[in-house]
Amino acid sequence: MTTSFDQLADRILSGGAATVDDALAALRTPDEQLMSAVAAAGRLRREHFGNTVKVNYLVNLKSGLCPENCNYCSQALGSQAPVLKYSWLTKDETLEQAGAGLRGGATRVCMVSSGRGPSERDIDKVVEMTSALKDEHEGVEVCACLGLLKDGQAERLKAAGVDAYNHNINTAESNHDNIVQTHSYDDRIDTIGKAKEAGLSPCSGLIAGLGESDEQLVEALFALKELDADSIPVNFLMPFDGTPYENTWELSPTRCVKILTMARFVCPDKEIRIAAGREMHLRSLQATALQVANSIFLGDYLTSEGQDALADLEMLRDNGFVILGMDASAFDELIEEHRARAAGRVASGCGSSCGDGCGDACGDHREQDEQDGPVIRRRGAGTDVAANA
Repeated sequence: MTTSFDQLADRILSGGAATVDDALAALRTPDEQLMSAVAAAGRLRREHFGNTVKVNYLVNLKSGLCPENCNYCSQALGSQAPVLKYSWLTKDETLEQAGAGLRGGATRVCMVSSGRGPSERDIDKVVEMTSALKDEHEGVEVCACLGLLKDGQAERLKAAGVDAYNHNINTAESNHDNIVQTHSYDDRIDTIGKAKEAGLSPCSGLIAGLGESDEQLVEALFALKELDADSIPVNFLMPFDGTPYENTWELSPTRCVKILTMARFVCPDKEIRIAAGREMHLRSLQATALQVANSIFLGDYLTSEGQDALADLEMLRDNGFVILGMDASAFDELIEEHRARAAGRVASGCGSSCGDGCGDACGDHREQDEQDGPVIRRRGAGTDVAANA
């Protein structure tokens, strides 16, 4: 039976575009019709991306200590969330963390720093890190996310080999001042413009679950379409204790799938990345969401833990997906390597995904798993514990 969503997919595949009303209809899909919407949006995903999934890996270069008051952020000014706080990683530490993600299956490394924006010395550090990373790992993509850019900084990053720049708009312009007051929506748009003008691939997305209306979610998606963002990370609010959004639970798994489905209809040929909060909010619908999205982060996030990296990879293969740039045989070998490492950890007495040499971190992990909110990252960058990769 042909559905209205099939007709929408036909129109888009024929060169048309989704309207605001189409986007609202996708967002307001009755649960009993959700799979029809997913199937139709999945046609667009397969047309542009087949069964591939782009795997990205985050390296938090500097954690916490941010002067901006983004109310949703565990690293922001005023946040009491007990996240890791440390200054810049060294070049060697960055290479170690990025290498773990690349060996784990990622093809893009996203290097992130907290703060309003980089100084020239900060740019020097990222330039050095990028050069070393490109020398050591042929073909690796590098995305930088360093905050608001000043004139000339994007050009320096591009010259050093940085491929993309991430700066999320986070929410609709009409909702922006409700979630942050220390910088404006226009400040964010300006930085995305600087990145594009320098030849960096623009990466910009949103956070759902911030009290926005359906209309504001649609407004944000059409703004991202207008910006022509090549990749669109869709984050789902992680309500850290100690932030203004603690105990804010507006999202259900089906709501999250509808948001991603809407994103695919509005931006059919763009990379739609399921980003922070996917494990917490999508839960058993993560694989369903990948029928419309085509990109994920492997392992952990900036300040919170994600699901075990092996579980991520097995989820992809179990549902018929392959990692972009990797053939099926290499993917099978990668999973077997992960399994062997996991077996070694169990044999050494660590049954969690904490990594080799986890020591006391395992106890922290078990204690925090019993909480309802995000599990604070205590491994990987800024620690002596192996990364979840």
